[in-house]
Amino acid sequence: QAARSTRTIVIAGVPAGLLQDDVMADILTIHFQMSRNNGGDVEEVTYPTRNKGVAYITFEDRGVVESVLKKDQHLLQDKRLPRLYPLTVTRCCHNVSSS
Repeated sequence: QAARSTRTIVIAGVPAGLLQDDVMADILTIHFQMSRNNGGDVEEVTYPTRNKGVAYITFEDRGVVESVLKKDQHLLQDKRLPRLYPLTVTRCCHNVSSS
């Protein structure tokens, strides 16, 4: 489970209520797989969550998390969305282990 959290990012600013949840999950998957977004292979998208406008993305490779976090701004863009949506991307589960 610990290894999984190191491969997960938290996305805030997901436009809620515009599209069906599974469609929005698809759009998020596409966004975070694109190389221009410093993305990589997505293992799982958790959306919707208990928090409105928040999603969790788990990558297959932990290294992708670092590169995604390095990108200055993530703008969610899709022909099904009325406009660009700026996303806030943060590291998941701030649990620092003293191993």
